[in-house]
Parts: sequence; C-alpha cells; structure tokens
Amino acid sequence: MTETAKGGIRFSEVGRIVVTVTDQDRALDFYVGTLGFDKRADIPFGDGHRWIEVGPAGAPTGISLVLPREGGRQPGYETGIILTSEDIDADHAALRARGVDTDPEVRRWGAPVPPMFGFRDVDGNVLMVVGND
Repeated sequence: MTETAKGGIRFSEVGRIVVTVTDQDRALDFYVGTLGFDKRADIPFGDGHRWIEVGPAGAPTGISLVLPREGGRQPGYETGIILTSEDIDADHAALRARGVDTDPEVRRWGAPVPPMFGFRDVDGNVLMVVGND
C-alpha cells in the first residue's frame, strides 16, 4: 500500500513488547543469563526508573522489562509472545535442564500446526515457543 492508502500512517515494524516484572534485575538475569538473550538497553530515566530491553540475538523485536504501574497489569500473565525455535526438542530440554518452568512436553497436533510449548519466566509470565521445523 502507498502512504496515501494507509492514511499517512508510517508504522514500519513491531519494535518492542512490554513484559511486566516485579524485579528488573532478577528478570534481566533470567532473560539474559538463562534464556541467552542480548541486553540491548539498561537506561535510567525519570525519578529512579529504568528502561531495560532484551531480545534474541539478531531479532528485530525486543522485550522491555518494566515494573508494573499503579493500577496496571501485574506480572504473571499470558504475554502473547511467541518465540521461534530452530530445534524445539533441544530447546525444550535445555530450558528444563536450566530449571525453567516449562510445559512437561512439546505439544504436537500435526500439520499445519507447528510443535509448541510454553514456559514461565521468574514472575510467572507465560511465553510460547513454536518450532520452525
């Protein structure tokens, strides 16, 4: 579509997704230390706040780890984040070996649905992993 057809809106990508956490340092350790994500930003701002952003190496979309706002979403929810795995069985086994709270097994329903499993971060936020095989 042309810019005119879009009504002048110039969105180009989904840049980042927010995940609410109770402790940013603990969450950062999990996403970087346990999941192997890159730390893309850890910037203080405002009155004692931090903007933390992580993501898989080379992935265009990042995850921002933020503290909950008053009256806002609290940690421990289905994030809607779906990560793609090149080897879902190996990644499931590796996460379980690292003590990550994963679904007991990779679910397989058959084509065209890809194999998948869920896991919870240190705050109980649920992320999904889908096989690219």
